[in-house]
Amino acid sequence: MTDLGPALRAAGATLRAAGIDSGRADAARLAAHLLDCPVGEVERLAILGRPAPAGFTELVTRRARREPLQHLTGRAPFRHLDLHVGPGVFVPRPETETLVDLALTYLRGLPSAPPPRIVDLCTGSGAIALTIADEHPVAVVGAVELSEAAHAYARRNVDAHADRLGERGTPAIDLRRGDASSSFLDWAGTIDLVATNPPYIPDDAIPRDREVRDHDPHLALFGGGADGLDVPRALLAHAAHLLRPGGALLMEHGETQGQQLAELLGAAGGWVDIADHRDATDRPRVICARRART
Repeated sequence: MTDLGPALRAAGATLRAAGIDSGRADAARLAAHLLDCPVGEVERLAILGRPAPAGFTELVTRRARREPLQHLTGRAPFRHLDLHVGPGVFVPRPETETLVDLALTYLRGLPSAPPPRIVDLCTGSGAIALTIADEHPVAVVGAVELSEAAHAYARRNVDAHADRLGERGTPAIDLRRGDASSSFLDWAGTIDLVATNPPYIPDDAIPRDREVRDHDPHLALFGGGADGLDVPRALLAHAAHLLRPGGALLMEHGETQGQQLAELLGAAGGWVDIADHRDATDRPRVICARRART
């Protein structure tokens, strides 16, 4: 049996040859998954001469074929949480942390009583809803997902983190399955924040990354229409109905869509403080606006 150190070096080279720049890091994560230990422990075990775990070569081969790392481990880190993911649900990306940062900044500026209400439209794995519930414990959080498979992952993640959230006094997340553009009508006019990372890729666009193109569910990727904004347009209109006067909207978007979304909000009327925000890579990423108070 091959020792872990040489196996990691060989796996890193194999993955880099397959076009995966993070080859060594991915190899270490795969080993950590099989060894059921933190990633940082893998290097120590390699120095100690621990054998490579059973199944390691198979997972490296699958990763070299560009199967997402998160599908192979079944987990995706997002801020302070570890989320269950797999085929049928969109894998949360670091770019979405920009939206979460903006959401938390907005919520911390609100009074704690009554508890603020937040709705995550197109929740997918539940990443946005769960993070807000975790990091702003006084919030009442709702989330909705159309896909049966994705909704099942969101439910699993809500259940998996129930003890953690409960310890912080967080109310249970109201997770629903259905069309985001007609959801939470029973909360209409009372919501402080609508947060959403909707599908927004144009219908005729081809994602560059094979992991996205071949494995992310198309329902979570393609927003409809030549500009990809059919779903976002519907959600803008629905958010206007859901939000209380003064309530805020945060919507993630593609790099070239911010100006068009700002124009749509301006043309719709009733929106103020319309602004676009850049992510950690300095790309336009999240449109923000508030409902006018009068």
